[in-house]
Amino acid sequence: MTELRSDHYLVGLDLQGRRVVVVGGGAVVARRLAVLAASGADIHIISPEVTPTVESFPGVTVHRRRYADGDLDGAWYAMAATDDPAVNAQVVSEADGRRIFCVRTDLAAEGSAVTPATVRHDGLAVGVLASGDHRRSAAVRSAIGAALAGDGLTNTGLTDVAEPHPAGVALVGGGPGDPDLITVRGRRLLSQADVVVADRLAPGELLDRLGPNVELIDAAKVPYGRAMAQDAINQVLIDRAKAGKFVVRLKGGDPFVYGRGFEELQACAEAGVPVTVVPGISSAIAAPAAADVPVTHRGVTHEVVIVSGHVAPDHPDSLVDWDAIGRMSGTVVLMMAVARIETFANALMAGGRAADTPVAIIENGTLPTQRVTRTTLSAAADAAEQAQVRPPAIVVIGPVAGLYREHL
Repeated sequence: MTELRSDHYLVGLDLQGRRVVVVGGGAVVARRLAVLAASGADIHIISPEVTPTVESFPGVTVHRRRYADGDLDGAWYAMAATDDPAVNAQVVSEADGRRIFCVRTDLAAEGSAVTPATVRHDGLAVGVLASGDHRRSAAVRSAIGAALAGDGLTNTGLTDVAEPHPAGVALVGGGPGDPDLITVRGRRLLSQADVVVADRLAPGELLDRLGPNVELIDAAKVPYGRAMAQDAINQVLIDRAKAGKFVVRLKGGDPFVYGRGFEELQACAEAGVPVTVVPGISSAIAAPAAADVPVTHRGVTHEVVIVSGHVAPDHPDSLVDWDAIGRMSGTVVLMMAVARIETFANALMAGGRAADTPVAIIENGTLPTQRVTRTTLSAAADAAEQAQVRPPAIVVIGPVAGLYREHL
């Protein structure tokens, strides 16, 4: 039996622009990817199979094949995160030979590095190592995070005594992306979860903070790509809850704003599973606010309409009166609209909206990678293409999109 080491040297790595190789593409990688990506590393994932969250993670290069000797060439840092101990050992061996620090997720002591349980707050990054005891480091990290957030440093999570939690399922809105924007109640319930069923847009750093004993189920829906069927998601929630587990269904934004939250509530209710609903900050409002775009402004607009762009205006399943929206003078917020932005712009102009109406496109709202493209309605499609806009993005149309700080 390998003895866990207690003399790790805690250090911060500057990985900006440097090659990092992650071997594996499952739930462990999905948990850690957001924090790793926040470092600015050039991340390469090698795995024949990857979860939808990993597959669609922005800025990451995925190589869908098995690991081979030589894959760590040029890497500064590596992670062995497969479910095959032999492959993980092979990765660590190559890393040692190349003098590359490597984390092994299944047997931490066999790697040359370990990942601390981290929490970020107001420019601080705090890491906790506990001699290989991942549960203890995660619990201490949670307590420190609570103290930094102003909740007070308590013994919550520092002992083996489990805090009681609600039965059944909690539908938790994780907010627009920044992990600090989840509600206090949502964060508390997430810390008590036995199982977390997470969307692709659920804040990734919150997944990294889960304890090692928490089962993470990837329920991501990749735009125009792979997706876990809604019936399957409903059944997972019900099955885990009936097995006595406390399940948190973690969503981006708010559960009831294009999150299918009420469908899940109905399914659980029909199965006799109790459900707690925790509202979240919707990206439809928060992403524009983070980009200095108010969706309402005195003397400018008295109305806001939030529209889903998952079907085209002429699609038989569309429930939107595009002519009516084109006639209105207020703010239109389009969600899930990047792929069809030209079609929506044309529909609004056909309904009467002026071609020079200001437009703001906010990518990755509230995250460090947030980017804003400002244009007009008639030029929106060309501007989005030139800027290579990628989802997730919110499109704000109306006079408020033309406001700037210096104009107010």
